[in-house]
Amino acid sequence: MSKPTIVWTKIDEAPYLATFSLLPIMEAFTKDGDINWELRDISLAGRIIAEFSDMLPEHLRQPDELAYLGELVNKPEANVIKLPNISASVVQLKNAVKELQSQGYPLPDYPEEPKTAEEEKIKLKYSKCIGSNVNPVLRQGNSDRRLARPVKDYAKAHPHRMRDVKEGCKSFVNHMNEKDFYQHEQSYISPKNQTVSFVFEDYEGNKKVLKELPLEKNEILSTTFLNRKALRDFYEKAIEAAKEKDILFSLHLKATMMKVSDPVMFGDAIRVYYKELFDKFGKELKEIGFNPNNGLSDLYAKLDRLPEDKQKAILETIEEIYKKQPRLYMVDSDKGITNLHKPNDVIIDASIPAVIKNGLQGWGPQGETEDCEIVVPDRTYARMYKEIVADLVKHGQFDPTKVGTVQNVGLMAKKAEEYGSHDKTFFPPKDGFIKVIDEDGNVIMSHELEAGDIYRAYQVKDDAAKDWIKLAVNRAKESGYPIVFWLDSNRAHDANLIKKVLEELPKYDLSDVEYYIMAPEQAMKYTLKRFRAGENTISVTGNILRDYLTDLFPIIEVGTSARTLSIVPLLAGGGLFETGAGGSAPKHVEQFLKEGHLRWDSLGEFLATVESLKLARKQGGSKKVETIANALSRAVSKYLENDKTPKRKVGELDNRGSHYYLARYWAEELANCGDVELEEKFRPVAKELRENEEKILAEIRAVEGKPADIKGYYHPDETLVEKYMRPSATFNKIIDALRA
Repeated sequence: MSKPTIVWTKIDEAPYLATFSLLPIMEAFTKDGDINWELRDISLAGRIIAEFSDMLPEHLRQPDELAYLGELVNKPEANVIKLPNISASVVQLKNAVKELQSQGYPLPDYPEEPKTAEEEKIKLKYSKCIGSNVNPVLRQGNSDRRLARPVKDYAKAHPHRMRDVKEGCKSFVNHMNEKDFYQHEQSYISPKNQTVSFVFEDYEGNKKVLKELPLEKNEILSTTFLNRKALRDFYEKAIEAAKEKDILFSLHLKATMMKVSDPVMFGDAIRVYYKELFDKFGKELKEIGFNPNNGLSDLYAKLDRLPEDKQKAILETIEEIYKKQPRLYMVDSDKGITNLHKPNDVIIDASIPAVIKNGLQGWGPQGETEDCEIVVPDRTYARMYKEIVADLVKHGQFDPTKVGTVQNVGLMAKKAEEYGSHDKTFFPPKDGFIKVIDEDGNVIMSHELEAGDIYRAYQVKDDAAKDWIKLAVNRAKESGYPIVFWLDSNRAHDANLIKKVLEELPKYDLSDVEYYIMAPEQAMKYTLKRFRAGENTISVTGNILRDYLTDLFPIIEVGTSARTLSIVPLLAGGGLFETGAGGSAPKHVEQFLKEGHLRWDSLGEFLATVESLKLARKQGGSKKVETIANALSRAVSKYLENDKTPKRKVGELDNRGSHYYLARYWAEELANCGDVELEEKFRPVAKELRENEEKILAEIRAVEGKPADIKGYYHPDETLVEKYMRPSATFNKIIDALRA
């Protein structure tokens, strides 16, 4: 049998930088485990270069590593440690392209409004790099996310700050109550393998096939739409509500993952909030190509295309609007960057937990915290947020030292649910119908829409659903915790999932399994009651709730979702190990570039590596790899017990220093692991690391307090990155000797 291979993904921002310090340590300490390591580039810049390699000179080309990994995860030998990549908004994409062009890559500009067939082709190629295209390709299995015991224990011993909820708090969640995705949903279970067609038909009977889609037997296909006029009416009322209550207006969407529909919903909020601007300068805004879907930053970027007097008039009108409208939730009060600046600045799964941590308050224009209206337009998932906010208003803030834990089993295999809807999202050009027609010519679902409404369709494969239910039952048996299926019988899609749950559960011995099926708001209420009492629960959810809850509860419990253990048992038999969230990564990079201090915590990578090594043992690795994995697990516990996590300020321990402690504790554990060969090898290593502690940390501190010029953000000079991320000659000598 060939050696097992662990693939480490090269991605973006802070975890990318940390890789240069951490991966050599992983390779060094696992050398005796009879495994291989590979680094595969799925960064935004890497994906752009790969996509346009046919247009680049040979020396600048690189292979499509994402396509390679997409094939690998469907094989039993897959063993992938997937670090958090950026979701790549249009703004980020354009910035990455500009940086690559400055480095000599002859890439075409991103054409926002293609005018030729060639520009259409270019935009289509770039669209493969926008949004989180990575996750749906790699996630060929369902999700098992939870906090490891040492992480939970650390949080209780070192609780993060949770601001109290003030008495009389006016913060609340607001959502649509009609004509949204929730109301219009229809769902269908395919009785056979077949190909269905999506057809737009106007009132004159003209028809256009929008897409043909193959379905498998017993696959769920669901369709729905949101009425844009109703959305804009809702925004008007929501803005007025914030003004009446004298609180901040905040909008929470996910324009990164829901890259087709949510930017449009974001743009409609801008059209309503800044209505006076469009009324006065609609002609000029159209002339310069301002696209509200890209946020107000798009206007500022294009404003210089107008005469100075028009620019001044527009800026003055914006200031007048701010005086009349409710105050906006701020991304950066000091820089005047509002919630409506960019669609990817406020991402719901991170932004609402941040408001909760802050005592149900957001940052206002004056740099002070204030109560806020939390606007989540579609009620499908908004209601569970409404429940937790109401709970906080009634019962007060959560205490991290006393709460239980909420784990998750998430249905995400094979592009499940709305996160797989991008290629099935349509905007009808006229009033009419979008019909789904089976291969026998029967209309199986039909929606009557108005021009511009947002229509989308999404699927759940039968084998993915069955595996999800099996994983939930197994987790219940392993943990002893109750499992709660967050499914709403009044929602068409969930009703079909409930049918599958009720068909599958009797196939298992449930004598030691406590399970419930509840709509999200009831599930949240049940879970919070247990959570406050210090009891543990497993949420069993669809794909979007998986994403939302695995940020929400870890942020409450331990202060960040980046410390969550995320295991994806792949349907083909391999494993994908995800390493937490990268939401704070841009701020970490900003500080690193300015001060040479990287406060990214690689704990997620440590935990993922433990699980990956255990899988490598099952895939043919030597007995030593299991010993090495167990030693790493104990080292992680010691790392947390001794509080060697990165700190915020220059001169304090940073990411590189934390890697030193991880290596030292790992060596100490291997020096007493019961394997004679490993003990003999690592006993002197542990001694050398311990004796050189001050010297190593001093060498790391010596490069801090000044800018780290790595010649790029998305595609830096990796020779310089390695220089900054491995600044200790003493530490490097010890690690490189183990790698030799």
